[in-house]
Amino acid sequence: MNYLAHAWLARHSDDAILGAMLGDFVHGQQALLDWPVPVREEIVRHRFIDRYTDSHPEVIAARARFGTLRRYAGIALDVYFDHCLARDWAQWDAGSLDAFSARVYRILAERHAQLPARLAAMLPRMTAQDWLGSYQHRESVDHAVVGIATRLSRNGDRLVACLDLLRREAPAIDAAFEGFFPELVSTSGRPYAQR
Repeated sequence: MNYLAHAWLARHSDDAILGAMLGDFVHGQQALLDWPVPVREEIVRHRFIDRYTDSHPEVIAARARFGTLRRYAGIALDVYFDHCLARDWAQWDAGSLDAFSARVYRILAERHAQLPARLAAMLPRMTAQDWLGSYQHRESVDHAVVGIATRLSRNGDRLVACLDLLRREAPAIDAAFEGFFPELVSTSGRPYAQR
């Protein structure tokens, strides 16, 4: 899952949303100690969500559709799954996507001084370009994947090559999302101690 899904799965509090957004920027067990418990728990939940998603049979089958590119397909799928959530937002949330996106940007802006440098540097672009809300449009998937590819140390072209397959396999990947996302919502919503 990418930023939108992580934030939405953590929607129960501002601290949780912050932790969900920090999940890709705070590494290791020691670094967790720098954060208050509610934020720390959500960073750990973010890691759980990533592992759950990557190991779910529907997602494994979707990745296999990419053949020799399956190593890079996980990144493209994470972004595409945010598109699926944004595209069908009303199925998952009674509020508006715009209001939710604004909430996430507000939380990050209010805590800007606490953010890891990489996230702090991304935040102005994320907000100005409305990364979260833009996922409702399919072309935003391509734009995001190309942006990620430029930041890879090598083989960014292989990630970009996933986009053609992503378009061709969209019906099957949509079905994979519909198969695994409700299970992820249920599993990730359980109290941490039950895992």
